[in-house]
Amino acid sequence: MDAPVYARPAISLITEGLGPFDSKLYIGGLEGARDLSLLRAHGIGIVVNCAVNLDVNFVRRPANPEEGDLCATGFSDIRYYKLGMIDGGGSPDTMMLGAYYILHGALHQRLPRRETYPYPDGGNVLVNCRSGRSRSVSLVALYLHRQQPDRFPTLDAAVAHIRDKRELRPDEWFETPKPMLYDAARKASDWIDLIEGAKA
Repeated sequence: MDAPVYARPAISLITEGLGPFDSKLYIGGLEGARDLSLLRAHGIGIVVNCAVNLDVNFVRRPANPEEGDLCATGFSDIRYYKLGMIDGGGSPDTMMLGAYYILHGALHQRLPRRETYPYPDGGNVLVNCRSGRSRSVSLVALYLHRQQPDRFPTLDAAVAHIRDKRELRPDEWFETPKPMLYDAARKASDWIDLIEGAKA
């Protein structure tokens, strides 16, 4: 049985003060992710798309236009990272671990001042999936728990905070996030302990 789907904001502010650029982190669905004016209004310069079955073409002025089987290429107006997780079972657990480090890297990157990197450092970040209810909730809960442990000492505390900020209602909690994605986030947190411990 699927949970009911309610109207909610296109994007929701979840937390702030992340990384070296003091970034804010938002969660949204497709409509928020594809709205460049909304992204600009919130200072969002980074989009991290969790969904394998959802592509957003941010390239507005192609350097190489579409030509037959050749796809268009070029710079987008924002930095765009695509993770490609499945909404449910089917993704290896390690994809959540990889997603955590991609999000972390996106927030910490310092870009060269060259023509081929037409982006400023920093900026706020939007993590999205189709509805902003499961894949993105799992990843952001993991990130908040690991990066702001004083505020979110457990994964459950982070999920509860996101449910409130994203306006997820109790009758949809059983799949916001879906149990297998929550479990992947829990396992990823354990792996992060091992990785960070080995680095120490």
